[in-house]
Amino acid sequence: MSAVVSAADVRRSRVRLFIVTMLFLVTTVNYADRATLSIAGPALSKELHLDPVAMGWIFSAFGWSYVVAQVPGGWLLDRYGSRIVYAFSIIIWSLFTLMQGWVGFLSAGAAIVVLFALRLLVGVAEAPSFPANARIVAAWFPGNERGTASAFFNSGQYFATVIFAPLMGWIAHTYGWRFVFFVMGALGVIMGLVWLKTIYGPKEHPSINEAEFDYIKEGGALVDLDAPRDDQLRARAQESGSGWDHIRQLLSNRMMLGVYLGQYCINTLTYFFLTWFPVYLVKERGLSILQAGFVATLPALCGFIGGVLGGIISDAILRRTGSLTMARKIPIVGGMLLSMSIIACNYVEGQALVVGFMALAFFGKGIGALGWAVVSDTSPKEAGGVSGGLFNTFGNLSSITTPIVIGYILAATGSFNGALVFVGLNALVAAFAYLVIVGKIERVTLKRSS
Repeated sequence: MSAVVSAADVRRSRVRLFIVTMLFLVTTVNYADRATLSIAGPALSKELHLDPVAMGWIFSAFGWSYVVAQVPGGWLLDRYGSRIVYAFSIIIWSLFTLMQGWVGFLSAGAAIVVLFALRLLVGVAEAPSFPANARIVAAWFPGNERGTASAFFNSGQYFATVIFAPLMGWIAHTYGWRFVFFVMGALGVIMGLVWLKTIYGPKEHPSINEAEFDYIKEGGALVDLDAPRDDQLRARAQESGSGWDHIRQLLSNRMMLGVYLGQYCINTLTYFFLTWFPVYLVKERGLSILQAGFVATLPALCGFIGGVLGGIISDAILRRTGSLTMARKIPIVGGMLLSMSIIACNYVEGQALVVGFMALAFFGKGIGALGWAVVSDTSPKEAGGVSGGLFNTFGNLSSITTPIVIGYILAATGSFNGALVFVGLNALVAAFAYLVIVGKIERVTLKRSS
């Protein structure tokens, strides 16, 4: 029997591994573009004379539009498919990133307004990205590989810092903060063009063979999900009701509400890291911007390792127990409790200890960052994009609140101590949401509207 299985494995193509690698690379560029402002922030704020509250509001600009555009972005994905919508998303957000480099040539007042507006536009353009990731994983991966695949692409957010924080720090130090935006914007445009040339759904991909297609389909992959021209999918979507009815049903589901709350709190850690963490290293710990870029790589690397490990652990538990609920909850809850170690940074002085506790916290956050696997597991077949958009709407409300709340904490106290407690308590609430509110994790079945 083992010889037969081995022969089948040899015959089976591995296109899905290329697909998830592309998701990982695009997510890495995505998060690097979000973090451009945090790397350029210290020099930019000095040149434009911005106080912490003003910086907090500029940091939050991305989040306002990103949140508002989530559900419309999900609808576009369900209507037109991930390949085309995602490609336009990548290219457009990269152009707006590039344009941020030009604000330094404006007067201070005009520069602030234009920078805020461009960050809003980046948020709109990036909105379809993670719902598209979840749809593509649901379409390309069987259930027992979905946790690892989701964790792998999601870990791109940490890898972005590992690779690009030192690079952007060096660019800002050597050439000035404007060139951070120029370089990252150009890189994103190139990535969007590569995406168009290489990404297709399982039914259309020229390199997939029958053995792999049968394997992923029999394992629960929704191979029709990213084929919007499929007449059966359109009919099924019409039978189950409108997009607003889908949203109503998802918002009345206790499991999904617990998942939404958990993701909001998990993303609080993410957005502290993307916005205020480099500033924390420079202002509170006395590092230069170049040093901060390099120091930020260790927590990011630990987050990346934790992210990949969380997916592997989750899928291993699923194979051993057959319980999707246990497989997703154990890493999420354990990882979030470990993330509370960020509070310990308030009680140590040495830079090595601070970085160590930050690394431990982001390792835990990586392990627990399985929200997109849960979305792939639970989204109704006829509303995968809307479901992902709704999930990301709630999750990214923290992209608005986190930088603003921390900005006010800094203005009121002159210290990051309260900010780190705020971030750590969010990790505790995330663990509570999955332990108490979520209940059994299973795919949502939408009811037909009358």
